[in-house]
Amino acid sequence: MLRRDGDGGHRHGRDRRAEVVPAPAGRARFTGDAPAVAVVGGGIAGIAAATLLAERGARVTLHESEEGLGGRLAGWPTRLADGTTVTMSRGFHAFFRQYYNLRGLLRRVDPGLGSLTRLPDYPLRHSSGLRDGFARVPRTPPLSALGFVALSPTFGPGDLVRMNPRAALGLLDVRVPEVYERLDGISATDFLHRIRFPEAAHHLAFEVFSRSFFADPRELSAAELALMFHIYFLGSAEGLIFDVPRETFPAALWDPLHRYLEGHGVDVRTRTPVREVRPLPEGGAVLTTDDLTTRYDALVLALDSGGLRHLVAASPELGDADWRDRIARLRTAPPFLVSRLWLDRPVAHDRPGFLGTSGYGPLDNVSVLDRWEGEAARWARRTRGSVVELHAYAVAPDADRAAVQAETLGQLHRVYPETRSARLLDERHEWRADCPMFPVGGYRDRPGVRSPDPTVTVAGDMVRTGLPVALMERAATSGFLAANALLERWGVSGQTLWTVPRAGRSAVLRRLAAVAD
Repeated sequence: MLRRDGDGGHRHGRDRRAEVVPAPAGRARFTGDAPAVAVVGGGIAGIAAATLLAERGARVTLHESEEGLGGRLAGWPTRLADGTTVTMSRGFHAFFRQYYNLRGLLRRVDPGLGSLTRLPDYPLRHSSGLRDGFARVPRTPPLSALGFVALSPTFGPGDLVRMNPRAALGLLDVRVPEVYERLDGISATDFLHRIRFPEAAHHLAFEVFSRSFFADPRELSAAELALMFHIYFLGSAEGLIFDVPRETFPAALWDPLHRYLEGHGVDVRTRTPVREVRPLPEGGAVLTTDDLTTRYDALVLALDSGGLRHLVAASPELGDADWRDRIARLRTAPPFLVSRLWLDRPVAHDRPGFLGTSGYGPLDNVSVLDRWEGEAARWARRTRGSVVELHAYAVAPDADRAAVQAETLGQLHRVYPETRSARLLDERHEWRADCPMFPVGGYRDRPGVRSPDPTVTVAGDMVRTGLPVALMERAATSGFLAANALLERWGVSGQTLWTVPRAGRSAVLRRLAAVAD
């Protein structure tokens, strides 16, 4: 099972419990007249799908509405007041070590993943003064979860006594899709209350993580929270280790992959949104952009929730009534803010590169970007300043945005008091509302990789994969699965994938979990 294949599907030092997802069998690549495939969306999911299809010899056209690739990890140039051209983006993303399929995609252009660098910890801070982190936590499950409880200041002896063990046992054996059948009907907050999880740990640890889904935990499905617990605590020995790109997202990731795609014959069309899809009776579809109408043999829809909803609504012949209705019900998470600040002096030298926060108004995390990103570090050295980034998730749609920006900056001054005296040399504020929402009861409406039309597949971080993956890894995995589904129809071999264990790692813990059922 731990075979090596041409797609970088070898172990690469993975957790020994990582599981392989075998590729569809078939001939190595297309011979003769290869099919024409359109991939709509140039984010992680679309790039993964286009990469695999092109490697197998399909004639691929990649449509992206924005100026560059990367989707929600794209970057774009902006000119500062001092004349420097820098790259703005939507900020910090953690590339965890168990993101096997995303990292496999990146290895196409960077086999040693030298473009990534490790951050030593994922520190957390609450306004009450409580602090936590994961650097000292053992990495092998279940010691990782037990170690976090033992070392965390948010857990006292009385807290463990008061917890509801029967309600918590379900976390010990998380499976997909069973976890959604059990827990999709309640919110993350209600689930933690049912367990009688300590309030301090609830706010400091799980609220920080749940808001990484861009949602208030009162709205987030408990199934997603339980899946997160499995992926990062009890399912993988690599769940608490993460990397960040050494350079901007375009320089480190997307520009090399753009060149790789073009080297494999992909026609990459940026600034080319697809307006309508018209399926053909014989299979395939006609795509309409602002300039062209083109026929393709197959299609991968790799859009965010809102983009998919909009395109399906504009394409009345696509799919069947049930599928279209479910797509129409997909929700987008509330707006979020990324503020990037160029300061005239450095923050204190002992500040972490990344800090998760709770209890500081709208502020959810702080990044000192010049601690790891080369472009920011070069600017900071030249100016003797610093580049600081602030995130505020799940902001009320009707909030006064200027007021939120001001309050977020004010909270930075509370967290890092030395920034109060810093002069703001420049600033950029990005407001977006395009992340998927995973609300209570929403799992049934999320699309799978396969659509009612066998020549149309779907990819993205909201797609149901049947695997324990989330966030960027769900996007990459679904992109490869969407390509695999098409390749299987044509008798061409697909991509071998990897995942954290699809059930609890420990037989003892699985037996304990069975008591809760």
